[in-house]
Amino acid sequence: MQNPLLETPRAVHGAYPFDLIKTEHFLPAIEAAIETAKKGLEKYKNNKNSDFQHVIVEKGDITEQVDYIAGVFFNLHSAECSEDLEKISPQMSETLTRFGNDISLDPVVFAKIKACYDSRFTQGLSPEEMMIIEKTYKSFVRNGALLAESEKNRMRELDEKLAKLTLSFSQNVLKATNEYLLEVTKKEDLEGLPESVIEASAELAVKKGKPGSWCFSLDAPMIIPFLTYAKNRELRKTIFVANASKAFNDKYDNQENLKEILTLRTERAKILGFNTHADYVLEERMAMSPKKVMDFLEELYVKAKPHAEKEVNKLKALAKELDGIDQIQRYDSAYYSEILKKRELDFDDEMLRPYFKLENVVDGVFKVAKKLYGLDFKEVFNVPKYHEDVRTFEVFDEESKTFIGLFYTDFFPRTTKRGGAWMSGIKEQGMYHGKTERPHIMIVCNFTKPTNTKPSLLSLDEVTTLYHEFGHALHGLLSKCKYRDLSGTNVFWDFVELPSQIMENWVLEKECLDLFAFHYETGEKISDDLIGKIKASGKFLEGLGTLRQLSFSFLDMAYHSTDPASISDIPAFEAKMIDKTSLFPKVPGTSLSTAFSHIFAGGYSAGYYSYKWAEVLDADAFEFFQTSGIFNQNVAKKFRQFILEKGGTEHPMELYKKFRGQEPDVSALLRRAGLH
Repeated sequence: MQNPLLETPRAVHGAYPFDLIKTEHFLPAIEAAIETAKKGLEKYKNNKNSDFQHVIVEKGDITEQVDYIAGVFFNLHSAECSEDLEKISPQMSETLTRFGNDISLDPVVFAKIKACYDSRFTQGLSPEEMMIIEKTYKSFVRNGALLAESEKNRMRELDEKLAKLTLSFSQNVLKATNEYLLEVTKKEDLEGLPESVIEASAELAVKKGKPGSWCFSLDAPMIIPFLTYAKNRELRKTIFVANASKAFNDKYDNQENLKEILTLRTERAKILGFNTHADYVLEERMAMSPKKVMDFLEELYVKAKPHAEKEVNKLKALAKELDGIDQIQRYDSAYYSEILKKRELDFDDEMLRPYFKLENVVDGVFKVAKKLYGLDFKEVFNVPKYHEDVRTFEVFDEESKTFIGLFYTDFFPRTTKRGGAWMSGIKEQGMYHGKTERPHIMIVCNFTKPTNTKPSLLSLDEVTTLYHEFGHALHGLLSKCKYRDLSGTNVFWDFVELPSQIMENWVLEKECLDLFAFHYETGEKISDDLIGKIKASGKFLEGLGTLRQLSFSFLDMAYHSTDPASISDIPAFEAKMIDKTSLFPKVPGTSLSTAFSHIFAGGYSAGYYSYKWAEVLDADAFEFFQTSGIFNQNVAKKFRQFILEKGGTEHPMELYKKFRGQEPDVSALLRRAGLH
């Protein structure tokens, strides 16, 4: 069978041949690629050379085809996962995990790595080469290279089981999300909802074979406005409970998956000599230790809690005044927050949607990239796509006209796509068989879809999300490294959110909004009055917002710092760990843990704190921009040179100090959030 995954991509810029790839290609391709790689590894092991070029560079060439196929598979698994693709995912995951362990636990391969590492100071290596050999050596050690054979065998078992479990966790969340549908049959029950949401729900009802009613899914563009605007409290509760009980005590229940993931992660950490999984993870983070993370979280908690309590008291008073509610619940929070915002700021997020037509917002973020970094984005139609919603762009340097990379966007929800938003390096920037190649970067989101009468009109939160993911994309696109393992977003996990989160700041600035915020019908530019309200809304109920993020971080650290054997009741453990950050009563029958994909199926285990950690970095960094102007070329050049281009070639704190001239100041975050 002709297999496009085993051929050199012939599309422009060597783009993935998404138009040719079928599910049945994957298993034969990965088996063939692994077989070829194993033959290459045998030759590699028999070569007694231990210099950098052979040990590191040639080893990367041997596994390149396997890495390529895995990249295609996992990108599709997240963004366009058919039933057939899902069926083969356990086998693909197990095969790839086993192959990875065959290399990382091979004593001969490790002996070559160690010999190169031990002689690194005498080989005349560049700083980047020093970083890659040190990172490679440490990676092998952290994956069990120094263990006894029996322990290595156990590590193999653990890694293969974890690969299956995390995949299963993710799929359960997706299935539970897709299966739910709230049908509303009475128009009066839609009171308060924006017309655009009502129209979208009517269209969904037709699609689901329920014409004449209104249907709501758990996709963000539907559930967020429902909880924010629907006057019917019982229906708010219904959809809130459905969303907050995904994969909990249902046929997709993730509780046993969760416990086993924790058990296996802990055992793995202990085999490697760490007390907990958190200790293992944080050895390779800026934070370095669970204590430093907890001290950081506690510092923010102490600042945020008094503000959050005042904010909740306002919401309670409002709920009592308007609807006679004595005990406000979590499913009331967004609803009364929006009313309070309208009352205090004379501002409603729905006022902004007409100014945030998706195409204009995308054009706006491209203009920002041009003003800051001199980038040109040109849409092209000769790059293969995996779905009709995908758009593709060539990116060029405006001044030199050189090719920067390929950029893909995929913005609308569908049943084959997991929830949330993310950036993915389809092809990492760096060296391939001796030639440095430019990256192919993708951002995937779940934004408000167009309807029969309206284009896609985004909420402010969705605009912020687009800028966030675009920041990640710039980190990937502008990478200027030699080795793929250090390029783009291959940095410490608690540094990776700096380029993304700093981009969110531009959304609140007049100079940025003036570039793209035009009324989709009249062409009228967004008013200075509205811009002022957007700016003010950035600090609105920030105490509660901070406490919410801290609750996720505390829970994550608790799960990964605790003996799993002591966690028998998931909801009880969860409630106990987030009790001090919970200012609303717990809603019976709910559990956020069983759908907490970030930490149980993503890369954020013992790392959710990274979002707040990076907020300190981005608040401090943006203050630097503000002192000189948010589009100041000199500051932008430094950010590009020391943050976006450098990847993981140096320690992130050193890179940050080269950009900023000082270490980040936590006070910058407190000032921005109004929590000083």
